[in-house]
Amino acid sequence: MFWNDVYKGTPPWDVDHPQPAFQALIQSGEIKPGRALDIGCGRGENAIMLAMNGCNATGIDLAENAISGAEVKAMERHVKVNFVVGNVLQMDRLFTEGEFDIVIDSGLFHVMTDEERPVFARQVHRVLKDEGKYFMLCFSDKEPGEYELPRRVSKAEIESTFSSLFNIIYIKDTVFDSLLSPSSRKAYLLSAVRN
Repeated sequence: MFWNDVYKGTPPWDVDHPQPAFQALIQSGEIKPGRALDIGCGRGENAIMLAMNGCNATGIDLAENAISGAEVKAMERHVKVNFVVGNVLQMDRLFTEGEFDIVIDSGLFHVMTDEERPVFARQVHRVLKDEGKYFMLCFSDKEPGEYELPRRVSKAEIESTFSSLFNIIYIKDTVFDSLLSPSSRKAYLLSAVRN
């Protein structure tokens, strides 16, 4: 499986710290303690940060290699996080409706195909409680590059995917940390509330 193989090494997004955009959300109080889900959690840096800041944190990823790495990190840091191997397009099989106060997404939405996007949005909506918050970090269409992947996403694409199920609070410019070019990859940060 592709994603599992990627985690046999160190993929470029596997920075050894939480994404600064999410750290800032905790510092500003936009992310408060509660039941939090990190979708596409990789090796768990963001989920561990949520747990260290008072959240009852769960991380889900398709790649078993990523989840086993995340579990080791959490143990080494003496942090309790529930890590789950699973497909975010089928979260209804894993989590109850309205189970989480917060869902964060660091670089997952921008790997979804056009066909997967509405399914993805419905799954995120389903696991959030009423008025639950969704924070998403993705590569923006302002990021130059000759590579097709990850896809660059426009504000209009974000709005068309999420606006029917969520109240969009903001979509703002930020950066996505990666090993290829730390602190300089152009990204969007979405803040949205479940309708």
